[in-house]
Amino acid sequence: MTSRFELHPVAIVAAKEFRDRLRNRWVLVAAAVFTAFALVIAYVGAAQQGEIGLRGIDVTIASLVSLVIYLVPLIALVLGFDSIVGERERGTLDLLLSMPITRLELLLGKYAGLAAALACSTLIGFGVVGGLLLLKLPGAALIHYAGFMASAVLLGMAFLSLALMVSVLASDRTRASGMAVALWFFFVLVFDLLALGALVVGGDRLGGDALPYLMLFNPADVFRIINIFGFDDVRALHGLATVFPARLAHPALLGGAMLAWIAAPLAIAAWSFRR
Repeated sequence: MTSRFELHPVAIVAAKEFRDRLRNRWVLVAAAVFTAFALVIAYVGAAQQGEIGLRGIDVTIASLVSLVIYLVPLIALVLGFDSIVGERERGTLDLLLSMPITRLELLLGKYAGLAAALACSTLIGFGVVGGLLLLKLPGAALIHYAGFMASAVLLGMAFLSLALMVSVLASDRTRASGMAVALWFFFVLVFDLLALGALVVGGDRLGGDALPYLMLFNPADVFRIINIFGFDDVRALHGLATVFPARLAHPALLGGAMLAWIAAPLAIAAWSFRR
């Protein structure tokens, strides 16, 4: 086993992981799922206003944000929860580590390959809707949609980091799957309920001060803020205008928060894996 970090072993592992996902048609299936749901949500997202079909870019993105928050984290967690613990249970982890590769290189290689597969399926799936928008909306609107797709990729990578952390910490696949489901429920469903309860209990003071910072501790909320805060009508509809101050909605700050959600769980996984 080597002790110095090198990029070549990382690239080899990443390429293998990506090829495996192509070979078992995971990328194709995930892209098809994204495409199907995105088309349905984009066309019927304004049904409550009595309108069907692709609308303005703000309404389209607002409709797709809810889909991404539920679907992308779930797919990312399912993709990565057994990446390490599965190798351990199959008895192949010791074989991999007996080769000239460090634990960090193996972990980063697996993450890079899975992230590439997830990014491809996300971009292909939502890119179909982008192609339809190109026919209906002005080119300037596509800039916003491109930002939406990029943030969806970052959200998936954040939950993929959480999945690898779970895969390293869990002792078997059953526990890893349970932890992955628990993370999905917490960040997608429970966290906002707890934040809402804190807002009700704390009143305006908590809503104006602490709550916006608490939202940064949930990658799903960071993704929501990135894509909704730029549209005044949608922001008011979601209530973010009164809860989240404009000074915290700077793209650089929110982008940094999302990158931190990618790096922190991966760092924890690397530290635990080395032990």
